[in-house]
Amino acid sequence: MALSRLDARAVKAGGWVTSRKSFGARPYIVGAFVAAAVLGVSALVNWRLAKKAERDNPPQGRFIEVRGVRLHVVERGQGEPLVLLHGNGSMIEDFESSGLIELAAQRYRVIAIDRPGFGHSARPRGEVWTDVAQAELVADALNELGVSSAIVLGHSWGCSVAVALGLNHPRMVSALVLASGYFYPSVRVEAVPSLGLQIPVLGDAIRNAVSPLLARAMWPLVLRKLFGPAPTPDKFAGFPKEMTFRPSQLQASAADTALMVPDAVARSGRYRELAMPVVIVAGDSDRLVETNKQSARLHADLPQSRLLVIQGAGHMVHQTATRDVMAAIDEAAEWRTTREAAAISRELRAEPARVS
Repeated sequence: MALSRLDARAVKAGGWVTSRKSFGARPYIVGAFVAAAVLGVSALVNWRLAKKAERDNPPQGRFIEVRGVRLHVVERGQGEPLVLLHGNGSMIEDFESSGLIELAAQRYRVIAIDRPGFGHSARPRGEVWTDVAQAELVADALNELGVSSAIVLGHSWGCSVAVALGLNHPRMVSALVLASGYFYPSVRVEAVPSLGLQIPVLGDAIRNAVSPLLARAMWPLVLRKLFGPAPTPDKFAGFPKEMTFRPSQLQASAADTALMVPDAVARSGRYRELAMPVVIVAGDSDRLVETNKQSARLHADLPQSRLLVIQGAGHMVHQTATRDVMAAIDEAAEWRTTREAAAISRELRAEPARVS
């Protein structure tokens, strides 16, 4: 049978099936190119916004390099060293805007550190930045600063680093102040999406192009969860939120979120090794971490601890109850002084009497 002119053209072009498949695939190819272009433009915009945020919020302290990591450190005041370790997604400016640094600097040598990947500190990607790894970095930083012993305050995720420092470098930590901490493993739904950002290539694409947009859209909801039931104080307007929307900081935050439960599992059996004074501070209405299952439980497990539960406060106790947190720091300092004096007294009594 002779082929029609149309059939012949189809055969010459590779057949009807091939032609139809090629035609059907084109929308997907075009869609993929469009999606890639949109992601590329979004990533470029986010990169430019990140650079602008860094220009608008230059470092207020100095940089030290330890273990090949560049850390940003702010120091204020004189006296007994007090180290401040911020929570997940945050930075030194959180303590700065709360007024805690200014208040504490009247009596202490305040050393506030941007943890790896936050604020102006670097976070090399070749390392898994567990609480222990970050604590080792803090210990080296304190050695670099000539600090052999300090009161260490951690807020939220910063508590994990503070506790790891106390467990592995007990002589370096004279007392702990733990505010709104997460100490025991539990189901954390927010850790699941954070794992996606750890996937090579895909995670990078999401982090650079999508995550900053979502972070900006969700910011009001995040504030309600962090501060509620208390309102967000006016002074928090001084916190540079644009710094938190940078892809690099969102990556660090996602990594810390993914490590919350594994880190808690690893250290929760060691809390009784903490021999220094521990003052625990928490809001009774914390919407992020359950106070009864975390701070109150830690207090029950630590005979040498004291617990301060602030009525009507949420997760950000250092912002909404700054003077209460300052009082907890002073209590830790006085408690440590009393213990040291008692220890010296016991040693003197134990010495044999000298006969002239």
